[in-house]
Amino acid sequence: MRALLLLTAVTGSLAVSVYSPAKDYTESNCYDQKQAIVHLFEWHWDWIADECEKVLGPKGFCGVQVSPPMEHIHGDAWWTRYQPVSYKLESRSGNRGQFESMVQRCNAAGVIVVVDAVINHMTGHGASGQGTGGSGFDGPSERYDGVPFSSQDFHQPYCEINNYGNSDEVRNCYLVTLNDLDGGKQYVREKISGYYNDVVGMGVRGFRVDASKHMWPGDLEAIQGMTQDIQGGGRPLFFHEVIDMGGEAISANEYQGVGKVTEFRYGLKMAQCIRSNDFNCLAGIYDQGWGMLDGMHAVVFVDNHDNQRGHGGGGGVLTASNQIEGNPAFHNDWQYKVAVAFMLGHDYGFKRVMSSYYFGNTDQGPPGGAPASFPNTCGNGWTCEHRWSSIMNMAQFANKVVGQPVSNWQASGTTLGFSRGNVGFLAVGDLGRDFDTGLPDGEYCDIIRDCSQKIQVSGGRGYFNSPDDDPVVAICVGC
Repeated sequence: MRALLLLTAVTGSLAVSVYSPAKDYTESNCYDQKQAIVHLFEWHWDWIADECEKVLGPKGFCGVQVSPPMEHIHGDAWWTRYQPVSYKLESRSGNRGQFESMVQRCNAAGVIVVVDAVINHMTGHGASGQGTGGSGFDGPSERYDGVPFSSQDFHQPYCEINNYGNSDEVRNCYLVTLNDLDGGKQYVREKISGYYNDVVGMGVRGFRVDASKHMWPGDLEAIQGMTQDIQGGGRPLFFHEVIDMGGEAISANEYQGVGKVTEFRYGLKMAQCIRSNDFNCLAGIYDQGWGMLDGMHAVVFVDNHDNQRGHGGGGGVLTASNQIEGNPAFHNDWQYKVAVAFMLGHDYGFKRVMSSYYFGNTDQGPPGGAPASFPNTCGNGWTCEHRWSSIMNMAQFANKVVGQPVSNWQASGTTLGFSRGNVGFLAVGDLGRDFDTGLPDGEYCDIIRDCSQKIQVSGGRGYFNSPDDDPVVAICVGC
């Protein structure tokens, strides 16, 4: 049902601009200034713990975004996870004990856990029954025994969102019939912050807040103000889902005061540049003409669990999981590898890598079996983009070049190379050519291929070739 959000077409200038950050971005909640998280969409808690120890930690990822851990309605579709029944940690991904064990194991591996928090609403207005944790609920009367919530805790009277040009309606009415909590009420704020505090006490360090666009920023600020510090001190990471495509009453800029914000326009512009075979277009990936957030506040991604299903406007994002013929987001692995490698190599925004499963219809839920354990390929219906060498090994590059500017830009058609200062160089696309790297002379390890290929740099120039299906070569000093 989340995929039914109304999205408007991208508007604004397509003029290329140069991104010049005031300072390099690092997230204080990431261990050792790591630069990227991975969304392991619909993974079980036990599998995530294993992946933190075997892949995410060793490869240098900052964290893992996990699917909503709270009790939800029964059903096979992916969107059942986005219809809460209570804040008990009993979900399709596992129980409370498994969740807590996962958090502890990931933290021990140097990987923070970011919870996908669904706090704007509960179930659909017409649903009733029992949730995945056994709690009773009745949508029509807005009764949720496991919290408990009653009708007095929701916006009244019932109204559905029809006009996205009216900010009151967007925030106070019901998104696709989902019972809309009144975040202005102290009792509601206490229940939500109590849920936050419960998982923070287990070691969770961050939250991706679902449907923040449909909540008042002041209500979010109040709830976050009631949330305790993370273990060891400091505030949790909060980043908010705000789908801002321009032309509506609510903008992503309104939420910068309560955390970082998802920058949906980034993936759309990237798709337009790469599909047009004009990689020089990527020089202006941060485009103020499109209204994009500054790099300190933007959470950037090539695709996410919503727009990879064909929603998002602008001709569709790039994805590796959508197998629906004719869908704007039908998968193209070559283009997707270029896009994610570019995102991880560039200096704009806090980066999130999507890890999905293959689907043939937009409601399809996750596969029944577990992904194969690393270093095997995932299999069993899982895509596991984060294990692809051109993505997985780029995390090291992103961490190594922190604070270095984008320079030595060389782009033509479907070929692009650029350096990050004099520390790293990335080449993507149709390779087999020389580049000016800006790096000291010497022999470098191609980290995408775990050093099975070496790159010689002489007089600052090097020859970059892709001997396989990965259109990415990356080198860096000390890698």
